[in-house]
Amino acid sequence: MTRESALQVLPRRRGRPPRVAPAYGTSRDALIRAGVAALSEKGYSATGLEEVLRRAGVPKGSFYHYFPSKDAFGAELIDTYAAYFARKLDRWLLDETAAPLRRLGNFVADARAGMARFDYRRGCVVGNLGQEMSALPEAFRARLHGVLLDWQARTERCLMAAKAAGEIAADADCAALAAVFWIGWEGAVLRAKLERGPAPLDLFANHFLACLAR
Repeated sequence: MTRESALQVLPRRRGRPPRVAPAYGTSRDALIRAGVAALSEKGYSATGLEEVLRRAGVPKGSFYHYFPSKDAFGAELIDTYAAYFARKLDRWLLDETAAPLRRLGNFVADARAGMARFDYRRGCVVGNLGQEMSALPEAFRARLHGVLLDWQARTERCLMAAKAAGEIAADADCAALAAVFWIGWEGAVLRAKLERGPAPLDLFANHFLACLAR
């Protein structure tokens, strides 16, 4: 980003030269996008601040305008990714034009396509950070756990709808099944990233959905 493109002219006041101010909103968004992309590929410990700045095209001064430290930046990235992924889940799991188990299958298909788009080099930010928790700030633990619990709750509601529709057994423990799904899915994403292919995603999803079907 050039200096000229990152600045905006403020209204001129009488007797004073015009001042300029950085387009902080644009810089902040660019930093967050670059940070999430880096975490999805490499994790927290392997991602340096200079790399994020280079990806975003943002000077270091703008970074510290928004974030007092890399840890504060990391916490913001977790929250941003969590909100983005919750919207993705809702788009599929709340789609009443499809049967409940089909909604879950549609989410899997969309996630699979998303990984394929980046040649399986990008995984789940939450899963990546969870793998390196021993090297992360302890405050991240509760944040990451809370995100997973939120995803489980959204999935549980979809499974409850499947139960009401008679797609799964009436005595199915939807909370436990949702937990099993996310424990298994995060492992499948990690394995797909390792193998650079979709086989682990397909294997897990197909078996999970087959076990649910009555």
